[in-house]
Amino acid sequence: MNPILSKLPSPAFAGVVREKNVPGAVAEIKNCLYAGATMIDLHMSCLENTDVDSLKAIFSSSRLPVLALNYNLTYDWKDAGLSEEEREESFLRAVSAGAAGIDMQGYTFHLPSKQNFCGEDNYSFTRGNPKEIVTDEAIISKQCELIERVHSMGAEVLLSCHPDIPMNRTQVVELALFLEKRKPDIIKIVTIASNEDEMIESLHAMIALKREVKTPVSYHASGPAGGLSRVINPVLGGHMVFCVEHYKESSTMVQVDLRTAKTVVENLKKFI
Repeated sequence: MNPILSKLPSPAFAGVVREKNVPGAVAEIKNCLYAGATMIDLHMSCLENTDVDSLKAIFSSSRLPVLALNYNLTYDWKDAGLSEEEREESFLRAVSAGAAGIDMQGYTFHLPSKQNFCGEDNYSFTRGNPKEIVTDEAIISKQCELIERVHSMGAEVLLSCHPDIPMNRTQVVELALFLEKRKPDIIKIVTIASNEDEMIESLHAMIALKREVKTPVSYHASGPAGGLSRVINPVLGGHMVFCVEHYKESSTMVQVDLRTAKTVVENLKKFI
């Protein structure tokens, strides 16, 4: 049986796989394995075919646990055009095919929240028009039902939010605690750091998350000044590092090279 994602030693090194077909995904998983990955992050919406047999072929090829996600983007970064119901069905299909877990984004079941905050500004983390944050109780209830269903099938849920704005440590912690109420197994938050002050604040936020949130959290800042948080925050207690085995046209270019990330993080942890 594959290891449980939330119980992997922190930080887990996730090899990101964005491929068009089963052979490409299987090959990239092997590349990630030999480069030192401890889990796989599979982008299902990049695949030309995601039927159960195709997914089983991918998952069965991996000695590492696979987190299945569907960000509704194709291999060449175009909108895949899937409805929320189709995305939900792809998650359940992945679990039935052997995925260790799914990445359920914070806007799930409410597409308008993918690009803008929709609701009353009643929390510290709703300031500044964050993306992927839902506060509507009806939507949250539907998300909780999906989490419970995935759990009943023996898999885990990573609940992710990419607010795409700068946030201070108080906002990040309060958002994590708000998401934790939905009972995911792992929480992922990505904010923005446009300058050094915001980058330093993201490091303080990671320390606060480690102290105040019981659920494992993967947190970093993206943006012009956020790169350092991708390797420092895992040393400070972040649960996952999302890495590229080698760069190509389909890669998320801001993600860290897998071998470099392992070398930097493991050497820095010697000083903790």
